[in-house]
Amino acid sequence: MEKQNKIVLVTGGSRGLGKNAATHLAKKGFDVILTYQSKKDDADETVRELKAIGVNAAALQLDVADSKTFDSFFEEVKTVLKSVFNAEKFDYLVNNAGVGIYNSFAETTEEQFDTLVNIQFKGAFFLTQKALALLNDGGGIVNISSGLARFALPGYAAYASMKGAMETLTKYQAKELGARGINVNIVAPGAIETDFGGGAVRDNEQLNKMIASQTALGRVGLPDDIGGVVAFLCTQDAKWINAQRIEASGGMFL
Repeated sequence: MEKQNKIVLVTGGSRGLGKNAATHLAKKGFDVILTYQSKKDDADETVRELKAIGVNAAALQLDVADSKTFDSFFEEVKTVLKSVFNAEKFDYLVNNAGVGIYNSFAETTEEQFDTLVNIQFKGAFFLTQKALALLNDGGGIVNISSGLARFALPGYAAYASMKGAMETLTKYQAKELGARGINVNIVAPGAIETDFGGGAVRDNEQLNKMIASQTALGRVGLPDDIGGVVAFLCTQDAKWINAQRIEASGGMFL
């Protein structure tokens, strides 16, 4: 494995898709800083697993819903970069942290809406803004969307709207950060078997079969179907891909 000595910051990297992306990044030789909200044990275990692959890794606590904490968070990042990675900056940011809150349009509460805005859009917007000072020129940003921003299923109006906002933001980030050689793309997973959103896709057999029947490749997605795509976008092979929405859904609702 060729050591690239590039460092990737993955938000929500202790479990689910974030952990899978971190694992794929480690296998490509990237060092990883991952964030977790509350499950420190999971984060520490993920760090151990990444180190076992042969890269350096560290975990930091972060609540992406609370933008007031971002300045102090990046002070911690600076310290960890120096002490753990012997570096001053990192190379890639993966805005993966998220939450699944689903309700019909008619029944979505203002509290649910605000939570989704703060985590899925405002959080990613200002975390990335604050990250710019520590992000190396020539690096990149990977945002996460959802197939639900392309097709509509009842119950996801607020969630999908935040993802649509992230897709628009991705283009503007690519346009404005291009002068620094930073490419910005967004990955849109289809339905994935994880504990996300209460694990409905994984645990509800009827829903699982319905999605599989509407997917060209004939099954629902697994975390491994997404992590490799995210990792690829952090490599030099993907450097000329910019401002793109890349859907990894197995061909859902074609």
